[in-house]
Amino acid sequence: MAPVAASGNILLPAGYDIFWSAVALAVIAFVLGRQVLPKFTAMLDERAERIEGGLKAGDEARAEAERLRASFDAELAEARRQAAHIRDNANEEARQIVAEARQKAIAEADKITANAARAIEAQRQVAEISLRTEVGMLASELASRIVGESLRDSALQSRVIDRFLDELESSNAVPAEES
Repeated sequence: MAPVAASGNILLPAGYDIFWSAVALAVIAFVLGRQVLPKFTAMLDERAERIEGGLKAGDEARAEAERLRASFDAELAEARRQAAHIRDNANEEARQIVAEARQKAIAEADKITANAARAIEAQRQVAEISLRTEVGMLASELASRIVGESLRDSALQSRVIDRFLDELESSNAVPAEES
């Protein structure tokens, strides 16, 4: 059985138990205070320094990231301005090229039209000369059959042909004007 305290209270231990418990607690506290507590505080201080260093590095990295982002945004804005400038220049050059091509096409079309008009006029004149010659020959042959004499004189034949063609043209001009 356990010894009972002098006061008779079973919840209160004996005085020597309190004394030796206090001595053991003081020794443990002394050892912990001298050996463990400095190592523990050093470890906590080192950890706090690492955390603070990490926070500072994070802040520096964040500031560097913000600087880089601002630089990137400025470069991006400059690149967009340059792209817009290049696009505007390209559009202007395209308009100039189209205008030049249009002018060249118009000039070429005018040349082709003028050449075609000259060719048509030349063909008309050739056809008119050919027609006059044939009509003159037919008129000369008809006149010689009507008159009964041959028109062998070329000057006389030319005058007869010209007079016939003039009369023919004047008779064709009158009905056209009346219509």
